Amino acid sequence: MKKLLILGVGAQGSTVAKRMDEEPNVAEIICADYDEKAVTDLCRLLKKAKPLKIDATRVENIVNAARGVDLIVNALPMAFGRIVLEAALQAGTNYQDFAAADTPDVDWVEGIKQMFTETSGKFKAIGKTALISTGSAPGIICVAARDAMRHLDSCETISMFVWEGVKAKRFLPFWWSPEVAYADMSDLAFPFINGEITASRPFELPVYKKFKHDERVIKHVEHAHDETVLMGLNSEEFFKGVKNVYFKYGGYGVDFAENLYRMGLLSEEPVEVDGSLVIPRRLALKLTPPAPKYHDEIKAILDEGLDDDSGAMVVEAIGTRAGKKVKVETYVNSLGCAEAFERSGLSGETYFTGQGGALFTKLFVNDRITRKGLISSDMMDYDQVDYFLAEAAKLDITLDTMVEEI
Repeated sequence: MKKLLILGVGAQGSTVAKRMDEEPNVAEIICADYDEKAVTDLCRLLKKAKPLKIDATRVENIVNAARGVDLIVNALPMAFGRIVLEAALQAGTNYQDFAAADTPDVDWVEGIKQMFTETSGKFKAIGKTALISTGSAPGIICVAARDAMRHLDSCETISMFVWEGVKAKRFLPFWWSPEVAYADMSDLAFPFINGEITASRPFELPVYKKFKHDERVIKHVEHAHDETVLMGLNSEEFFKGVKNVYFKYGGYGVDFAENLYRMGLLSEEPVEVDGSLVIPRRLALKLTPPAPKYHDEIKAILDEGLDDDSGAMVVEAIGTRAGKKVKVETYVNSLGCAEAFERSGLSGETYFTGQGGALFTKLFVNDRITRKGLISSDMMDYDQVDYFLAEAAKLDITLDTMVEEI
């Protein structure tokens, strides 16, 4: 029987808590957040949970809360990643997060490399596992990419496409954190090209793609995401020697942010406006509506009606099989925004990401994660992939895979 500490009870953390409350192998769930009302309200809905108000900026607070737990699920913003990782090491427990943590004093790619070379050894030394980058993307999309490798003897290129095509009637560019969106969309992207992790400026290397269920051609651009770095680092062991990995992102929010970026409104460099200094990104963020997260907020948006409830997540892997060049195209299917709300009270974005995280937690609590050290969600073996996908199907998250010679 497992005891869990879930840090952060927003849409993602609360989804994990609700799913784990149903798990026979879970005895207790500590739901911890600085928002005391949020944890209290959540725990009233659960059988195995107890609330805890916590200041997660201090390692010792997390260590004290984690004594005796089998797993810390970090559903806090990425800035807390290193703090929670250190707390897990000090508490001697396993760790899971939704995206690779930022590392102070080094750039993002070097920080991820450092996690594999240094942090991994620390978890191995205490016989524990740190599983990073779980959720939808990264997370579910990484499992889909691993599954695609079954159909190839060698892999040349993996392209991941995420199209977020949900559009409300009201002005609502993002269904996830605008703060994170603007940061990601103004950061360098890091595609893996010709066997090397390279840097690409925002909104570069556009690809225009039409999906099987829609006639529109959607522009996708490079986007700062974990997958290209992780799969590049794991190319030989897990991705059949892949030489190129791209993460392409498209949709209404991307198109909106690209215009802001071209105007300089995502810059953090101050500009003078009528004698005052203004930081453009802060102004843009101030004027951007937050992503809806409460039941009544989402319901009001859906009651007004959506102009579009489209989207796609596709992994395209090109390589060889039996001496012939083939393309493996995998569609990841999930609920639309309206369906997700009807099922769970969440938006499609938060449903998909939260359920993805919960599925990885389910691997932990049912002893399906045996490898020690730091691993990422793209490092699942095929038995783990099969288990994950079987459980995902119960939540209406499924794969459609097509293999064709090219």
